[in-house]
Amino acid sequence: MPQTLKKHVTSGWQAVLLDLDGTLLDTLPDLAGAANAMRQDLGLNTLPATEIGTYIGKGVDLLVARALAGNIEASTTGGEAFERARQIFYSHYETLNGQLATFYPGVLEGLHAIQTMGIPMGVVTNKPTQFALPLLERTGLAPFMQTVVCGDSCEQRKPDPAPVFLACRQLGCDPQLTLTIGDSVNDALAARAAGCKVLAVPYGYNEGNPVTALEVDGIVESIQEAAFWLLNNQPQLISN
Repeated sequence: MPQTLKKHVTSGWQAVLLDLDGTLLDTLPDLAGAANAMRQDLGLNTLPATEIGTYIGKGVDLLVARALAGNIEASTTGGEAFERARQIFYSHYETLNGQLATFYPGVLEGLHAIQTMGIPMGVVTNKPTQFALPLLERTGLAPFMQTVVCGDSCEQRKPDPAPVFLACRQLGCDPQLTLTIGDSVNDALAARAAGCKVLAVPYGYNEGNPVTALEVDGIVESIQEAAFWLLNNQPQLISN
């Protein structure tokens, strides 16, 4: 890259909030493994991991409902059959969580670069706390983050802006001076509703849809590229 990052504090950005699954980590192997183990325990055939990847994005419960039905349109997250499937999935995922997850290219380089700029970072994920925190610890991402907002930290999950607002309060930052980075429509909608700038990465899940259709401030190929975007773009407060 033509630019060199030097240690300094940027003059405008107060925080960077990052999605977890599909943005920092490719967790599909673990999630698909748990989903297929659940289906096998229930006497169902296994599904291709690529199909299960389209079920990711709106929290574990909806992933379980979709994986149980084998249909992205499934939305029932109640009833005896769902509760049994959910319990089985959680049991398998407790074991598999973080075993096969891998960093996307440029993630560690990008996080180190943002850290060097002196900008606080946090994770905002729809993954439940019982899975998100161990995953961050097992992959070594926890030390980069000054806050972690999970799918059960608020009554609402992304695409609702509540988790983004909570992360901003915890970091003491203004949403208008905060950049969010994610891979899906849930990240884009939550960030927009909170008043944040938002970048999308093209390699994640987004329920099988291209990120080019998202209303974002830019599409970057990696978190490392996002760090350079931060250097070249400053936020602006919009007065009421």
